Amino acid sequence: MTAELFDSRPRAPLAERMRPRCFEECVGQKALEPSAPLARVLAGGHVPSLLLVGPPGCGKTSVARLLAGRGQLEFRAFSAVLSGVKEVREEVALARALRVSEGRGTLLFVDEIHRFNRAQQDAFLPHVEDGSIVLVGATTENPSFHVNAALLSRCLVVVLEALPAEALMSLARQACVDAERGLEQGWDFSLEALALLAQVAQGDARSLFNQMESLVAAAASEQPRPWRLDQADVQRLLTRRVVAHDRAGDEHYGQISALHKAVRGGDPDAALYWLARMLHAGEDPNYLLRRLTRMAAEDIGLADPSALQMASAATAGFDLLGRPEGDLLIAELAVYLATAPKSNAAYMAFGAVQQDIARGAVHPVPPHLRNAPTPFMRQLGLGKGYVYPHDFDEGVAEQDYLPPALKGRRWYSPSPFGHEKEIARRMEWWRKVLAERSAHPEQRDS
Repeated sequence: MTAELFDSRPRAPLAERMRPRCFEECVGQKALEPSAPLARVLAGGHVPSLLLVGPPGCGKTSVARLLAGRGQLEFRAFSAVLSGVKEVREEVALARALRVSEGRGTLLFVDEIHRFNRAQQDAFLPHVEDGSIVLVGATTENPSFHVNAALLSRCLVVVLEALPAEALMSLARQACVDAERGLEQGWDFSLEALALLAQVAQGDARSLFNQMESLVAAAASEQPRPWRLDQADVQRLLTRRVVAHDRAGDEHYGQISALHKAVRGGDPDAALYWLARMLHAGEDPNYLLRRLTRMAAEDIGLADPSALQMASAATAGFDLLGRPEGDLLIAELAVYLATAPKSNAAYMAFGAVQQDIARGAVHPVPPHLRNAPTPFMRQLGLGKGYVYPHDFDEGVAEQDYLPPALKGRRWYSPSPFGHEKEIARRMEWWRKVLAERSAHPEQRDS
């Protein structure tokens, strides 16, 4: 008892103390439920090599520790940020020695495995295949892009989600009442305060616990005696949390995809939300302007030719104003694009033309469409038969502009929206004019 009272060793952080001790304590993860594939595999008494995929603070390290306990395996961990193939070989040697000396297997937990390049990832393959180690890799990135196919095929992929607010609330309440592992004795939070903390944590349990511990420390500096922190206390003490966003990772691509789809879908509010999220998190405004310009071309196109002009003006205006004033120009551009009439007709037509060319639709320019600036070229018949459209009152001539093999081929079909409605009307009028001339050749202008 005396030793416990006077133990001066620093206590582990709250996030470490509150790690789940069994799978039943892993709240809010469908991938860990009894009906999930992982539970069915574990029920057979086998701990497989696997990849844990999910955002920070969703429990990847905790799950790896629980798997080691379930299989009575030695838990060894290292980070791909700080280690390389040399360390992998050293860990494998230790695992083999342990198997010989004690008959125990080893679970090797590799955090941020996506940081290894594909050649480094290959170093795991023979040791996974011969059973020297059970490999558990953790990544915040899409393994399809960041883990080589050979390693991916040998691992069960378990996708963990950001924890829902209800799960975070449950964890926070447990930290308040658990006398052994929870907060320092006597400190507590109101339900409203915990709800605010769960919202700020954005699905990250580690962040939740760290915030709780930091708030208690801040409050203790003001009033040494424990008390119950309410929502107002949390709002006063809480430091501004950086919104999750990785400019090179999946979160980056996920948010720009959401912005693009909001613009395409005509939702200005959602477009503003995702735009503000990315700017708030430190995204490069010039990158956002480039993406919005792409949206103007791809999804609005000729339904509103002013969209590209707006994008160019916003880009030039941002260069002039800088931040934060220039952010408003990006926001106005996003709203304009989201509410503009939409058409991908030109985008689809260009893609179809490129596809046909790739498939072999490569033909010489017809002679009548070639220029003939020299007598020799005219002797070859180049330019012969070309009809000048401006010689006709309607400004359109009856002639083919495609190679003979592609005669009559149409790729562009204007939509009935915005300015393209006028384009469609004009093209239809041209067709009628040419059809009438073909039916009454004697009425053609000369």
